[in-house]
Amino acid sequence: MATNPQSTDGQPRDKAGASVVVWLLLGLVVLFGGLYVVAHYAAGDKVPRNTTVSGVRIGGHPQAEAAQRLEAGLADKVARDITTTVDGQPVAIDPAAAGLQVDYDASVAEAGGEESWDPVRLWNYFTGGDTFEAEVTVDDATFNAYLATLDEQYGAAPRDGAVGFEGNRVTTTEARTGAALDPATTLAALRGAFLADAPDAVALEMADVVPAIDEGDVQEALDAFASPAVAAPVVLSFEGSDVKVFPGDYTAALSLVPTDGELVPTLDAAKLSEVVASRVTNGAPIDATIALVGGRPQVIPAKPGVTFDQAELESGFLAAVAQPQGQRTLALTAKVARPAFTTKDARALKVTEQVSTFTTYFPYAEYRNINIGRAAELINGTLLKPGETFSLNDTVGERTEANGFTKGYVISDGILVQDLGGGVSQMATTTFNAMFFAGLEDVEHKPHSFYIDRYPVGREATVAWGAVDLRFTNDTPYGVLIQASVTPSTPSSSGVATVSMYSTKWWDITTSTGERYNLTPAKTRRIDSLTCHANTGYGGFDIDVVRYFTPVGANTGSRDDEVFHTTYTPSDTVICTNPDAVDE
Repeated sequence: MATNPQSTDGQPRDKAGASVVVWLLLGLVVLFGGLYVVAHYAAGDKVPRNTTVSGVRIGGHPQAEAAQRLEAGLADKVARDITTTVDGQPVAIDPAAAGLQVDYDASVAEAGGEESWDPVRLWNYFTGGDTFEAEVTVDDATFNAYLATLDEQYGAAPRDGAVGFEGNRVTTTEARTGAALDPATTLAALRGAFLADAPDAVALEMADVVPAIDEGDVQEALDAFASPAVAAPVVLSFEGSDVKVFPGDYTAALSLVPTDGELVPTLDAAKLSEVVASRVTNGAPIDATIALVGGRPQVIPAKPGVTFDQAELESGFLAAVAQPQGQRTLALTAKVARPAFTTKDARALKVTEQVSTFTTYFPYAEYRNINIGRAAELINGTLLKPGETFSLNDTVGERTEANGFTKGYVISDGILVQDLGGGVSQMATTTFNAMFFAGLEDVEHKPHSFYIDRYPVGREATVAWGAVDLRFTNDTPYGVLIQASVTPSTPSSSGVATVSMYSTKWWDITTSTGERYNLTPAKTRRIDSLTCHANTGYGGFDIDVVRYFTPVGANTGSRDDEVFHTTYTPSDTVICTNPDAVDE
């Protein structure tokens, strides 16, 4: 029986050999691992030795250093202009202005400069290296803007064809082909020359740019719409009542708008409504009225209203104008509305002559010009039908800045103070006297609390919004037209306020004024206020005014004399005692 040979130390010889092999292998692993680490340390983040990028040697250097070397090596190329011709004209192009740049880090990474433990990558460092082109980036917005400037300088913008209208004529604009650089072709050519060693001049050629609306589109619009549109009027049929609208009027509402390569007929609804409104009254009817024309009252006729569906007009009009003659009718559902106050009604009022007029004068003050003038503007043209009552407050409205009034003096507690609408009582007094001599019925009037000597004594009126009004009724069988006007005052002349009434004369009016009685003396008031208006006062009194009525014309009636009694309180003398008082 065989036995295993023994080693000198007593161990089996095969086990001893295995240990030697293991230790040998471990030694080799450690050796090669160390060499691998040394190789990575020497080449792991460096560009392969024999690498060039766009002619610049960057091999054997770490990535950051390689990027710096590449930037320095390309500096002259990056800074130089690109020599080009645009349709034969020499043009120097600044690459940066055109949006061209070099990405140095990306260029190095592409050439193998990134850090790696890949053994193939480490082997290539020592044995490899190649030739690369630098990574060129393009800022699209900058490039497109630069290209647009070149197109503007050396090319030509395309011009769309167009069709329009001037009155009853059709106008056309001829289409024109433009010229521009092709973006893709131009960019490729510039990139190719950007970093070239000795580039030839880049020849950039303009390409045709076709307009969105060409001659064929123009002709189609002429044939299908524009020419028929001006060929004849369009008839609007309002349930048997026909109204013609002519091309010279309605073409202002028509246009041909470029849309998706076509000229599309488009309607301006507001302008069309203006055209139709000039032929018919679209909506509410207009009542008759009476106005002064050439200084004489004249009836302004009523207008019937025609109501119809505006959408029906708008939706059908474009089709109607494109139809041939004889078929250019658009039927609209309509209803005729009659005015409530007809021309016959207005004539029946028999407003034929001036039956009264009265004028007052006022001293210069700009607030009086504004307030009296605004009140006259609002009163002027008022028409009172038989039985109607005039209210100055209702007619003039609240005295606010928004209504056109400003601050002025009014009487309050026996003295003058400032408030909006000061001076309007001048117009109230003038209107009251015109009513007085027209013989109309006095419903409400209130004299001023103290007498103002520019007004007729016992025949004057004041007003205050929401408290005191001037009201009178037209108790004649005729209409009454009220006309009011103001001539502004100046520093050297008085202002003039006049109110006239037009009707058919019904009464002859005369008047008498009695003596003043119940005389009361004025008082003196001392006011210690920062706002104070000094005043020289005078005494109060009572007075009676009588209005006498004499029938005229068709009037066969009679009317009792009318007595207007007025009590005027004293106007106090006001002394401003505060040395800092301001007269506002």
